Amino acid sequence: MENVSSVTNESEILVAVGAAIRKVRKSRGISQEELAHLCRIDRSHMGRIERGERNLAILNFVRICQALACSPSELLAKAGQ
Repeated sequence: MENVSSVTNESEILVAVGAAIRKVRKSRGISQEELAHLCRIDRSHMGRIERGERNLAILNFVRICQALACSPSELLAKAGQ
């Protein structure tokens, strides 16, 4: 049985990571479409990641970090994780 508080926590994590991705992307002057292209991710999927609506696979997370020229630990720190 799933604990409701863990679902909320997971959702909050996804929103925080998505917001961190968006913040770094914008600070680098990269459009969402360009980032999606660099990461080989569909633009609409990238939008859902940034809104915290999708749980991204570790390989996509690493691709996003590489495209943003930051480490996964740096991006997670920006997300408060």
